[in-house]
Amino acid sequence: MPGITREEVAHLGRLARLELSGEELDHFAQQLDDIIGAVARVSEVAGQDVPPTSHPLPLTNVMRPDTVRPSLTPEQALSGAPAQEQQRFKVPQILGEES
Repeated sequence: MPGITREEVAHLGRLARLELSGEELDHFAQQLDDIIGAVARVSEVAGQDVPPTSHPLPLTNVMRPDTVRPSLTPEQALSGAPAQEQQRFKVPQILGEES
């Protein structure tokens, strides 16, 4: 029993604004049907004791937590700047005048 029909693939193609030929509709319908069948087989194997997961291996966040550390003061950061204004780097204007 097919999980997805040729008409459903045509509908998806229209939504994606893809022009699909008759041969492509048949091909993609078969591929999607194979995918749906594979997912169904996995669902049959996974019992109630298997928790849903997005990855077969446990993943942990490798980023370190944010910690506040001493850094430059605004005056120290601007000390080498060729120009500054209101505690900011002043750079030459490269776009047109502001309106």
